[in-house]
Amino acid sequence: MTLEQGKCNVVIGQSGSGKTVLMKSIVGLLEVDAGEILYDDRDFTRMGKRKKQMLRKEMGMLFQGGALFDSITIEENVMFPLNMFTNDTYNSKLKRVDFCLERVGLKEVNKLMTSELSGGMRKRAAIARAIALSPKYLFCDEPNSGLDPKTAIRIDNLISEITKEYNITTLVNSHDMNSVLEIGDKVIYIYQGCKCWEGTKEEVMHTDNEALNNFVFATKMAQQIKKI
Repeated sequence: MTLEQGKCNVVIGQSGSGKTVLMKSIVGLLEVDAGEILYDDRDFTRMGKRKKQMLRKEMGMLFQGGALFDSITIEENVMFPLNMFTNDTYNSKLKRVDFCLERVGLKEVNKLMTSELSGGMRKRAAIARAIALSPKYLFCDEPNSGLDPKTAIRIDNLISEITKEYNITTLVNSHDMNSVLEIGDKVIYIYQGCKCWEGTKEEVMHTDNEALNNFVFATKMAQQIKKI
């Protein structure tokens, strides 16, 4: 599959279909057995450790649970990748942290601990950390997991806005059809570990792909039952 720059590329599929394995492989958390992972014609699978570390500076990652560190402040969480990958001064890094937190709608939370934030605020703080290095590539694994519908929409809109504002290549794993129809500029459907279909969010509702139709119908039904 090819991910498009400046767009939200959304991968959908049933639990166990391979969405998270795919994303972890793309960012190098898992080693692939075969095939190529190309970042603008740079083959990530053939790179040595040093070159992979350099390329990771261009990546931002939003994990399913946020993955914020509980033992440090929100400010320190967002500053973590800056400490790891840059030699900027503390004041310069703090300025970047303040900008990222403000961009995701979190002001004056610098000194708070993770436990003091709501679920939606934690996700936004995690997004702030993910964009701290001004990434070219943003990876979001089930960003709406565990959130109420209103907060989920806010997170969707934030990811979409940031993607277009900074012309990022964004990959989102999701099983939420509301998210797909809201922000899915390009949609890829995975079935039993293989790419089974790809198209636009408009086309996904009118496809003749039987497996995808079953997934969409089952997902919409589950969401309607959940609302009731």
